[in-house]
Amino acid sequence: MLEARDIACLKGSRWLLRGVALRVEPGEVLWIEGRNGSGKTTLLRMLCGLTPPDEGVIQWVGQPIVDAGEAYRRELLYLGHANALKDDLTLEENLRSAMQIAGRTARSDEFDEVLAQCGLIDRRELPVRVLSQGQRRRVALSRLWFPDAPKLWILDEPFAALDVESVQRLSDRLGRHLDGGGMAVLTTHQEVALPAGRTQRLRLDA
Repeated sequence: MLEARDIACLKGSRWLLRGVALRVEPGEVLWIEGRNGSGKTTLLRMLCGLTPPDEGVIQWVGQPIVDAGEAYRRELLYLGHANALKDDLTLEENLRSAMQIAGRTARSDEFDEVLAQCGLIDRRELPVRVLSQGQRRRVALSRLWFPDAPKLWILDEPFAALDVESVQRLSDRLGRHLDGGGMAVLTTHQEVALPAGRTQRLRLDA
């Protein structure tokens, strides 16, 4: 379980976030909403341990994430708003690099399977620089399709730049992740079909 209590973030002399609380259990997705500048990305970075809160505590399985350290990071897959791809590398090379950074491995056939499920297998040998924005986003998101994907997904605008088919593909993948006891926290400005009965909403500018 991921839980945060009384989270606050001070930007200069202004409180960007204050008194934020959330709790996500296995099989649930938390949809964080709010206008631009309301602190959505900042909150996601706090949940990943990349930005410490000025107040409050974030816990994973009852332990503060600052204490859980590497054990927490192994359970986490974070995809930011930027795709974090290298233009001169091919799709597979980018995925291999991302997996190595995360301390994970995959077989060559698994890369083929993942790219095929994301509709990218015919572009496997191309450098990322020739892809459209939607295709680049799909390459970044394809990490979610690996069999040993971590339990907790934190996703910043994962549906951005995707076409209708890709939005449905990602929604279906998210549903299967939750069915298997996974969890997700995400932001999106789009109205998408998230699993009914398992989706919480947190609006930061309410």
